[in-house]
Amino acid sequence: MNKSKIIIVIILALIIGLFFTLGWDQYLNLDYIKTHQNEFAQNLNSAPVSTTLLFFIAYVVITGASLPGAAVLTLISGALFGLVYGTLLVSLASTVGATLAFLSSRYLLRDKINQKFKKQLTTINQGIDNEGSFYLFGLRLVPIFPFFMVNLVMGVTSISLRRYFIVSQFGMLPGTLAFVFAGTQLGQVDSMAGLISAPLLLAFALLGLMPLCTKRLLDKLQANRVYRAYQQPKTFDYNLIVIGGGAGGLVSSYIASAVNSKVALVEKHQMGGDCLNTGCVPSKALIRAAKFAHEIKQSDQLGFENSTTTVNFSKVMARVHQVIKTIEPHDSVERYQGLGVDVMSATANIIDPWTVEVDGKKLTTAHIIIATGARPFVPPISGLDQVNYLTSDNLWQLTELPKRLIVLGGGPIGSELTQAFARLGSQVSQVELFDRIMPREDPEVSDYIKQQLLNEGVDVLTQHQALRIEVIDGNKRLICQHQQQEVVIEFDQILIAVGRAANTTGFGLEELGINLRSNNTIEVNKYLQTNYPNIYAVGDVTGPYQFTHVAAHQAWYSAVNALFGRFKKFAVDYRVIPWATFVDPEVARVGLNETEASEQGLDFCVTRYDIDDLDRAITDNQAKGWIKVITAGSSDKILGVTIVGHNASELLSEYVTAMKHNLGLNKILGTIHLYPTMSEANKYAAGVWKRNHAPQYILGLLKKYHNWVRR
Repeated sequence: MNKSKIIIVIILALIIGLFFTLGWDQYLNLDYIKTHQNEFAQNLNSAPVSTTLLFFIAYVVITGASLPGAAVLTLISGALFGLVYGTLLVSLASTVGATLAFLSSRYLLRDKINQKFKKQLTTINQGIDNEGSFYLFGLRLVPIFPFFMVNLVMGVTSISLRRYFIVSQFGMLPGTLAFVFAGTQLGQVDSMAGLISAPLLLAFALLGLMPLCTKRLLDKLQANRVYRAYQQPKTFDYNLIVIGGGAGGLVSSYIASAVNSKVALVEKHQMGGDCLNTGCVPSKALIRAAKFAHEIKQSDQLGFENSTTTVNFSKVMARVHQVIKTIEPHDSVERYQGLGVDVMSATANIIDPWTVEVDGKKLTTAHIIIATGARPFVPPISGLDQVNYLTSDNLWQLTELPKRLIVLGGGPIGSELTQAFARLGSQVSQVELFDRIMPREDPEVSDYIKQQLLNEGVDVLTQHQALRIEVIDGNKRLICQHQQQEVVIEFDQILIAVGRAANTTGFGLEELGINLRSNNTIEVNKYLQTNYPNIYAVGDVTGPYQFTHVAAHQAWYSAVNALFGRFKKFAVDYRVIPWATFVDPEVARVGLNETEASEQGLDFCVTRYDIDDLDRAITDNQAKGWIKVITAGSSDKILGVTIVGHNASELLSEYVTAMKHNLGLNKILGTIHLYPTMSEANKYAAGVWKRNHAPQYILGLLKKYHNWVRR
């Protein structure tokens, strides 16, 4: 820390120290002010300039040093200086003091905070650059956070000093006016009866209503900014139009129809979206077949001899499609039409905030929900267009098992399909750019699954960057770079599984000016509203989690907020989001893992139970994996759980419920679990936590007590 920073810290410390050490805070209460009100008034009359200047300096120092008392001083200004002069005086003093606090924060804290939280601040600063004035104005008008906190936090952002000063000046003015007005009434209180005078009650009523009124005003101002170029229809054909028939769109439509609103669902391709047709359902059907093939190979461990099987891949894929057809009626046009939804198999185009064009026909609606999902991301690899590459979209049209398969990508989708095809008989090479597969999990999880894949014959190639594809005399080769050397991998088919890209083009978002994030997903607020308040987005097209169950979760919030938001809006709850990777053994997760807890600098405890000790796992020949629970400090509050093992996705549900309803490990330990079941692992994990946190002092006393009893 340089000398100037040290000097500023010393000055601030002295001011704060003197304030509390000398008891100056006792002078900033209404009883003291009321007692000396006449004295203050006399000083103001005899020396108006010096008294006013002293008041101004005191106000600036208190707000600049983030000391308590600004609210009382504001009331005092009303009593001493009156409404107009008091408002002007406090308005300027509060802004100057806030700016000093802002500058102190920027000079003393910004560099260090930027170093530690660079990623988070980059996102925040993007919002500040776009809507910084609006955010600050809202914080000043609606005091969700104390003003001193706003001063300090804004100091570490990228907002300019000039903009901060001007917006703060105008943003604090309504609140200042209300407090000064209250102060003018307090100045007239001569007895307890005066406390219930009509003007004073009105003043405090206005203070209480201000956050609500100003929030409504801000919402209206924001809406007017984006709607001013459009003419809203006087009547609407629909209460809600949903674009996209995947999980988010289906659930949104279902909820809207359940409350008797008029809703239309527009889907240009297949009802059920990716999950039913190309994602969750077909992949799990394929994984089931692959697991059965693997179990036959391992059947000698259960006492069987000479067990062999031949994989008929075309029949495996035929069953995959039969599974899709079996589940299709759940998401069908007929079902949703029966629920009262107007289902349209067509292409939608958003013309304006209230108009959607469907096959040339313009339909008006009060609200729109965008649920267009995502598609496989295909990286720009040279030569990729020379081969008929596979993605999760067209994979399911295969009828012949690839002899040599490259899976490009080490995330959940890539790892699941790598193992499935290897078990079905393909020679699989998994190529991953980063240093480990499944990078969102703890390193020990990644290493464990990698070893499992290696044991099953997969060539797992981490830290390999795909450079280009070459086709020479009909032979296909992927050229990768590894440790500054080129590696050649020959293949018959290549499967691209490096992530998914949101579907945000081709239906009017660009023309309308819907805001997108840097990753090309639709930007929404906590109510799932876009920058057009009547247009919402859910599911993969907005994130932040690309899971079917999250899309359905968001759908409830978007539908309810769209239809009833004028009365009450609900902020989407992402506190407890579970997910699983359906490799074998499965990896299931909710909340924080150990890596994330460490990165966030939390005080946490790790509890681990190894499933190879569980009776049911031993009898089922599934004695592998573990449960790792992250708890807060020395308490039993669950911050996160990672499970590696057989049916981990099912075991996780108990922890999801516990976290959702704030139940700790003691509650799980005190719950009866069936014997012998895999779910007992959850109870035993809680038991490990209990043993690790047993009160040793009390146990020592109990030992002495029992020794005494035996004498």
